[in-house]
Amino acid sequence: MPDLYLIAQVAGRAVAIESNQVESVVDIGEITAVPRVSSHIRGLAALRSRVVTVVDTPAALGLPGSGGTLRRAIITVLDGHHYAMLVDALEDVTPFELQPIGAGGSALDSAWRAAGLGIVERDGEPVLAIDLHRLIPGHAQSNYQVH
Repeated sequence: MPDLYLIAQVAGRAVAIESNQVESVVDIGEITAVPRVSSHIRGLAALRSRVVTVVDTPAALGLPGSGGTLRRAIITVLDGHHYAMLVDALEDVTPFELQPIGAGGSALDSAWRAAGLGIVERDGEPVLAIDLHRLIPGHAQSNYQVH
């Protein structure tokens, strides 16, 4: 039975995120910078009476950071903490069968490969399924399991 995946755009690339990693999708308002944090942590934001850590997802993938232009985010929870993972755009939630990355995975940059869980096929095109938790500083080796 297929699992549900949210299709998003990160650094101009379509990615699939399994729905059990998605608490909600939001527009982020003001972000308060925090000194001495990892370069891909944009800061903290207030969201529905709670504070979330805002992650510059392109920067977490080793790509140029968003430069403060991204405001759409996927809220994910890891170890009881809420993180807002910034994305270019959000598309749709659709059921897919996860397939292994296969031989084409060697063409992925190391950060994409490290975040990748497998491939889903959308309209005949492969889309990389990623684990958001692997993009959170200090959690690169997520315990998230594909089923």
